[in-house]
Amino acid sequence: MDFLVKLFAQNRRVAFYMTGTAVALLGLALGYKYTRRQRKLTRVGVVSQLLLHPLKSGKAVCVPAAECVRMGLKCGELRDRHWLVITEDGHMVTGRQQPRLVLVSLTCEGGQVCLNAPEMEELRFPLHQPTNPIFKCRVFSSDTEGRDCGDEVSNWFTRYLAADKTLRLVHFEPQLKARTPPNNGFPKDDKVAYPDAAPVMLMSVASLNDLTSRLDSNISVCQFRPSIVASDCEPFSEDSWDYVQIGQVEMQRVMGCGRCVFTTVDPETGIFTRKEPLDTLRTYRLTDPAQKTAPILGQYYTVKKTGILHVGDPIYRISY
Repeated sequence: MDFLVKLFAQNRRVAFYMTGTAVALLGLALGYKYTRRQRKLTRVGVVSQLLLHPLKSGKAVCVPAAECVRMGLKCGELRDRHWLVITEDGHMVTGRQQPRLVLVSLTCEGGQVCLNAPEMEELRFPLHQPTNPIFKCRVFSSDTEGRDCGDEVSNWFTRYLAADKTLRLVHFEPQLKARTPPNNGFPKDDKVAYPDAAPVMLMSVASLNDLTSRLDSNISVCQFRPSIVASDCEPFSEDSWDYVQIGQVEMQRVMGCGRCVFTTVDPETGIFTRKEPLDTLRTYRLTDPAQKTAPILGQYYTVKKTGILHVGDPIYRISY
């Protein structure tokens, strides 16, 4: 009889534990289902172009697909804004000081970097030059580093830009000191190489067309240097895309892209007007008090989940 009583008591304890476990699992399942139900994807546009700018201020490279990593877009050996022209004391040189930089093409294949520019001989040099010195560089107010690309490349840029001082080209490598985006709102663990601010900038064709309709001449998306160009949406709708998903990639909007005088450099001629389209943009797109006199066109994003982007991918706004 005692044996039966003990067995019953043990079974009651087992049954109690099993019931508790089942209730806990059911609670987790319901909680997960509830959380999943709260996440909503709304299609807001389509990727119409993917643009890499390997050389800061240089020509864009249009690609059909790109890997979106924490530091921006990547395609093969090319990475967005990972090459930078500097003075020998490490200060950056961009299209704001040297507008003809927009005519320089930098491509990469088979471990070789290729430079082209008007009235210049094509120059090829090795992508990896581990014995070359590392320069300390300054991009706006942030310190970073870059591996020097060599004297031949230095001479090429100095001659092309007819500079009164020696210029050098540096390449960002993964082990070098990266920059934290300088603007408030970016996560502290975000790092970039040589972009002005963010790993990714997205803008729409509709926003560009709206600006063009207010001007006397056409303008190119290349004047605004986005990473991702969106279509199939209304003008400036990207201002409200706080969280987006494209394929498996997830990004969070941080702030609007405040535009500067660099947008007045013609990407086809390298001519600097310092007027349009910036003057017109200022008349109706001073929409961010934090940017003061910088009108907004396009949005800066930080990458939350990496993956592959393709031209033609739908863009979804994530809401909860």
